[in-house]
Order: sequence, then structure tokens, then C-alpha cells
Amino acid sequence: MLIIPAIDIKDGKCVRLRQGVMNDDTVYSEDPIAMAGRWVEQGARRLHLVDLNGATVGKPVNSGVIHDIAQAFPHVPIQVGGGIRSEETIVSYLEAGVRYVIIGTKAVTAPHFVQDMCLEFPSHVMVGLDVRDGKVAIEGWSKLSRHDAVDLARQFEEDGVEAIIFTDIRRDGMMSGLNLEATVEFARHLTIPVIASGGVTNLDDIRALCAVESEGIAGAVTGRAIYEGTLDLRTAQALADELSAR
Repeated sequence: MLIIPAIDIKDGKCVRLRQGVMNDDTVYSEDPIAMAGRWVEQGARRLHLVDLNGATVGKPVNSGVIHDIAQAFPHVPIQVGGGIRSEETIVSYLEAGVRYVIIGTKAVTAPHFVQDMCLEFPSHVMVGLDVRDGKVAIEGWSKLSRHDAVDLARQFEEDGVEAIIFTDIRRDGMMSGLNLEATVEFARHLTIPVIASGGVTNLDDIRALCAVESEGIAGAVTGRAIYEGTLDLRTAQALADELSAR
């Protein structure tokens, strides 16, 4: 079970949003590269980077910062989302040293794009599904589509994606705990790994996740909790390792 720190980048700064609302942000650092170094120092085995401006406008905005992080920590796998809607963007990130690209909005609006990119870049494509009440939100969570999350995920599994990042957007950034029931129900429909996101708050959430790891949940992205200190990254990963070994 991987505990994956999130570095959300808006206007070049490391921030966290509440339920994806762009003007409801908290700035945690003016230097995302230094923040990445902090999490690597605490034992992060993967980093989750999001270009928040990019997610809103549909093309990379903070890619320079993301490239710098990838080049500063070449030994740490990085997964990147936000505004990835073209093959050129994917090539740029992979060439910079990013391990995985996360396709979000375009996976919903143009599903064939996922299939094409999986063929072009095998083992490097993930899909991020931001879900509210079983339906998928797009464009930085500003619009709710009519697509059923499980149906889409099954298609992406057939296309060959590496993993699905499942975010419960009612919980994200709210420090209210993980929606474990919805995450497990989603994962049970798939054979590829699911990475939980949204609401991971404390060690109880880590224990709960490890208890259902066998359902296909391979990791958890955490943001506000590690920034505000309700979850210590090093302790959380150590606990996950201990519970996974049993």
C-alpha cells in the first residue's frame, strides 16, 4: 500500500483546495520543489502532482515546475494530472522524467484518446475519475457528466491503463475521512489497481485502507492531512508496510 503525497500547484505555488473550488485554496508553500523534497525526505515512494490551473484551462500551465520536480528527484516515480489532453503534453512530461500521466477530463469527453495513448505509451497512462454520487465530474470538477464511473473504468481497464485514481470529490480537502465504502465498491468491479483519493485524514484511514487492500486498492493519495499535521507521512507508510506484510 503506497501512501502518496499530493502536491497541487496553482500559480506556481503549492496549495490545497476544498472540494476542487479554485478560489477556496490554502497556500502551503511558495516553493513546490522544496515541498517535494520534504516528502521525499520523509520516505515518499511516489509523488502525485496536479496542475490545477491546467485542469481548469485544459492545457499545461505549471509544467515548468513539474519538469523541475521530476528532474530534481529522478529516483522517485511521479504521477501527474491536470490539463493532459494532447499527445504532445504526454510526450513532454515523459521526456522530463515523469513516470505516469493521469488523463482526466479528456478520458470522459473523448474515451478513444485513452486507448490511443495506452497503445502509444504502454505502462505510463493512468486515468483519474473524480466522482460524485457515482457520476464523473470534469474540467477541474466544475461540471458533472452523465457518465457512470464504473462503466467508464471498465472500458479504460480494457484499453490498458495502469491504474485508476478514484477521488470522492465530496470528501476531497474536507478532512472528513475517506469514503471507504464507495472506494471499495468501485474497486471490486476492476482487476487493475485503484488508488484512493479524497478525505484521507489520519492513521485510522490508513488502517481501514489496508484492511481492504485485497479488494484491489493499491495506494492512497493524501494532501491536506499531511500539510496540516493530522497524518505523518513517514508513520503512515510504516504502518501501511506493517499491515500489508501480515
